[in-house]
Amino acid sequence: MRERGTCLLSCPRGHYGTRSPHVNTCTKCREDCASCFNRNFCTHCHQGHYLYRGRCEDSCPEGLTPNAALRECNDCPVGCEVCVTRNICTRCRAGLYFLHGQCHHTCPGGFEPDGQLMECISQVHCKVGEWGDWGLCFWRGRTRGYRKFEEVRRREVLRHPTLYGDPCPKVKEWRKCVIKRRQSPGRSDGKGIRQTEH
Repeated sequence: MRERGTCLLSCPRGHYGTRSPHVNTCTKCREDCASCFNRNFCTHCHQGHYLYRGRCEDSCPEGLTPNAALRECNDCPVGCEVCVTRNICTRCRAGLYFLHGQCHHTCPGGFEPDGQLMECISQVHCKVGEWGDWGLCFWRGRTRGYRKFEEVRRREVLRHPTLYGDPCPKVKEWRKCVIKRRQSPGRSDGKGIRQTEH
């Protein structure tokens, strides 16, 4: 191959080769082509242009998405606005949720929609720990010679749920305990016996 009087094994980038019985030459590609197969068929475009059927266009036809990295028009997955390849989406059309390179009208099982990010996020269910010990009795009023008390126990929330995850069960539990005031023979100190209701 010859270009400007120099013999080369192959044409440089931005040129294509033409062979004939008399002379082999390198010819420059069209202005908008970064590389080409021949005068009418581009194989790679300059920045700002997108390859479509051998031509470099300013924008892609309806239904195809410009791929800025590869500088070509891609046939994106359904509902996709911007994609890297034919199967991998990077941005969905309005109203759709993004998950693992695909666009969804509703999120699949195990996932839930994030309305702000417009993505499907993993669904998280509430998780609580074991019940703690019962606390001390606290006075809660007085009825017919009995003083009513209540005691409480609690458990900790280990993992809070997402919006659509299973909610937490109760984390506080009360039960009654009663102290009956009974006077011992020969005593009038008013000390009582604690009785707990289960």
